[in-house]
Amino acid sequence: MRPPFFNIIIHKDDTFPDLHGVCAGFESRQWRKDQLVDYLFEYLPEFALTYSELDNLTGENMVAKIRQVAASIYQSEKFKNRGEFGELLLHAIIREMYNTIPAISKIYYKDGPNETVKGFDAVHVVATGKTLELWLGEVKFYSDIYNAVSDIIEELNEHIKVRYIRNEFIAITNKIDNKWPHADRLKTLLHPNISLDDVFSNTCIPVLLTYDSKTLAKYNNKCEEYIREISEEFQRIHKNFCEKLGDFPLTIHLFLFPLNTKAELINSLESKLKIWQSL
Repeated sequence: MRPPFFNIIIHKDDTFPDLHGVCAGFESRQWRKDQLVDYLFEYLPEFALTYSELDNLTGENMVAKIRQVAASIYQSEKFKNRGEFGELLLHAIIREMYNTIPAISKIYYKDGPNETVKGFDAVHVVATGKTLELWLGEVKFYSDIYNAVSDIIEELNEHIKVRYIRNEFIAITNKIDNKWPHADRLKTLLHPNISLDDVFSNTCIPVLLTYDSKTLAKYNNKCEEYIREISEEFQRIHKNFCEKLGDFPLTIHLFLFPLNTKAELINSLESKLKIWQSL
């Protein structure tokens, strides 16, 4: 079993929503940008491929599938305004921290190579005994945290409306790979005959907000001062988020992820993706 990559700076589970302050950490007096990119790309195949495609990977088709994965992310210069990298980051975080299981590959079901995928940014489950917990993720891969908070609050309130949820459940159901071990259980959970009250009692929303952090930019190692300042920063943002959210019917797990900087990270992700595309 490989050790975890992410640094959990602060975790408060005595609030609603709870707070996870997460950082990529430092190495050799630098923020671990390149290591983060490498780690995220380890998740790229399961992020972009269906369960059946992953199950059928072999030494003979591996390279072709990697090229397919890379091509499915984007094939244009529009990447700077798109959120796939944020979705990939959320995928990696909840897989590592909560051992979630991806339910569908949203990227695979895009209508075209340069189109974004509407709806929830992640559809995962956690299987515990007879219960199937549904994780419907939301991401704002931003450089400005307060814009991220404002936009995500608006989106959360839209995405819990009955018509939106029902339409999204139809879309999710149509995308479930029948060979996936939990396919029948998830289809049953999302069926129109099941009350949303019952579905929501087994549903949570992991929310990931990224931002360019002035605190992170000041440091090059995980010293006590950094831990104290970034923890205070996380708690300020969490307070702002909670005040704007108000009452909300579903459990939310809030993940805050500071960057140094989004533009720098995007460039590294793009460079890595181009290498994968040219294999």
